[in-house]
Amino acid sequence: MCDQSKPAQPATIACNHGWRDRLPFEDRTDFENARRGFIATFDGDEVRREDGRVVWDFRAYDFQESEEAPDTVNPSLWRLARLNNHTGLFQVCERIYQVRGFDLSNMNIIEGDSGLIIMDPLVSAEVAKAGLELYYQHRPQRPVVAVIYTHSHVDHFGGVKGVISEEEVRSGKVRVYAPEGFMEETVSENVYAGPAMRRRAQYMYGGLLPKGPRGQVDAGLGKGTSRGTVTLIAPTDEISEAFETHTIDGVEIEFQLTPGTEAPAEMNLYFPQWRALCVAENACQCMHNILTIRGALVRDPRIWSYYLGQTLARYGERSDVLFAQHHWPTWGADNIREYLADQRDMYAFLNDETLRLLNHGLTPMDIAEHIKSLPQPLAQRWHARDYYGSVSHNVRAVYQRYMGFYDANPAHLNPLPPVASARRTIEWMGGAEAVLEKARAEFERGEYRWVAEIVNQVVFADPDNAAARELQADTLEQLGYQCENTTWRNAYLTGAQELRKGVKRVPGGQAPDLVRALTPAFFFSLLAIRLDSEKAASQPMTLNWHFPDLDQDFALTVRNGVLTYLEGHRHDNADASVTMGKADLDQVGLGKLTLPQCMQDGRLAVAGDQAKVAALFGMLDQFQSSFNIVTPATLG
Repeated sequence: MCDQSKPAQPATIACNHGWRDRLPFEDRTDFENARRGFIATFDGDEVRREDGRVVWDFRAYDFQESEEAPDTVNPSLWRLARLNNHTGLFQVCERIYQVRGFDLSNMNIIEGDSGLIIMDPLVSAEVAKAGLELYYQHRPQRPVVAVIYTHSHVDHFGGVKGVISEEEVRSGKVRVYAPEGFMEETVSENVYAGPAMRRRAQYMYGGLLPKGPRGQVDAGLGKGTSRGTVTLIAPTDEISEAFETHTIDGVEIEFQLTPGTEAPAEMNLYFPQWRALCVAENACQCMHNILTIRGALVRDPRIWSYYLGQTLARYGERSDVLFAQHHWPTWGADNIREYLADQRDMYAFLNDETLRLLNHGLTPMDIAEHIKSLPQPLAQRWHARDYYGSVSHNVRAVYQRYMGFYDANPAHLNPLPPVASARRTIEWMGGAEAVLEKARAEFERGEYRWVAEIVNQVVFADPDNAAARELQADTLEQLGYQCENTTWRNAYLTGAQELRKGVKRVPGGQAPDLVRALTPAFFFSLLAIRLDSEKAASQPMTLNWHFPDLDQDFALTVRNGVLTYLEGHRHDNADASVTMGKADLDQVGLGKLTLPQCMQDGRLAVAGDQAKVAALFGMLDQFQSSFNIVTPATLG
């Protein structure tokens, strides 16, 4: 099989050239805004971990210097990629600074009367530390007195230990502010389906792709995600009122809670002293996701639109600059009001138009094909383009939110699984060679969507068919080259790479601070997910579990092949009682200890039937960190 990417085909070149007449490329406002307030960039090529591994490479995207898009990149996407490549320390307004291009997100630095307020310290500690050091090279070296997390996604808190320490928080030197429910949402969103989400994120962000015109060029909200140490320090102060004002080191901040929007726990911030509005991640310089392609709970575009309208009404007349946790700021009251209104209308349209069409009986794919773009003139706004979220995927997400995955056609109630369906389909179509011959002709005509659909069937019917894998890789590659959406491009090109080279096995696992933040209740929920129901069906048991350091009890029941638990309860006649410390449980969660090891060395004490406890450990499944996606996945 060929390991190399291919050039753009004539159909792709023609498609990409056509984009130049569809959008207002002559508008240079975003480039002016992306450069505005620039102070300095990082003095070096890379940020590294203590062990020498590269966390962030500032030269990785030097190939994007040319304004002319290569044939292998959609011109609209190339424009965004170049905008996201503006890196360094920027001044937003008086006493507000922004570190951009060090990670997927921005780190904002607000100068208080005596110290600094850090807002959203990036994904990992190494880049957050480097960003703060860059600030200190050009501004007074004041201590950090507060950290603000705008919401519960890792790119907005993971680098916190690069700017403050737990000791500083415990001593009261530093306060940490977050929206209500932050810790619960932080540790829950990526836990229950964590292994699958992390694997799918490799496709979404293109982390396994080479950087270049035929590979990863951007991630929509930024260039990509840093690969350093993810950390977490729990908030000392939660914002719980709809509107709540605090003065932090002489800086007055009005917090606007926006739960259930881009994140389950999120908030905007307004700084009246400087007429500056921070919209967190509720508004970006692009369309966002109602449902990310890595997987998550479906967001609510109706409430998202409502809160943006509330923001516009409350702060639109009082703001001279708007900044966010991704991209570049917007200056000027009129521009801010138009921007917020456009973002509000975008999510309202996706929600309402999908509901209108589904009430006519259209299916998700019908709706996605019907709503090819936002209405004019919104579709011409650069800040409403499909760079991160897409109209196609978002309208299907709205359908899913209200109606579920089933489209009401009884033929789709109980379809064959992918491999069985593929084998029957290819057999009925005359076999793999006949299908591939027709597919190659369609490929030459540029019918890539159809070729990808039908050749996928050949690959799933026979994953070892080298000709099918190569044609499918070539097809996904051309689809990727045509994409305006960064995450779609990354997914297509990652799929093509894995069809050619196979799946790269990447170690998985959660960040230690996130594991330590898990409550015992979350741990038992994870045990329930890992329980192999076939093994457990014939082995019922009741267990009591006590954590003396937390003074917490749990009653576990294994019955009918499932594990359930009740916090604050104990079984009267349990098969066994387990006593264990939370710190040892954390070591198990980090993979440094196993439950049987804890049992052997006395960290886990068992009273009663030890065989029952050992049997529970033996019924737990292990998850692969790099399962197949573009070829059939298998258990074990």
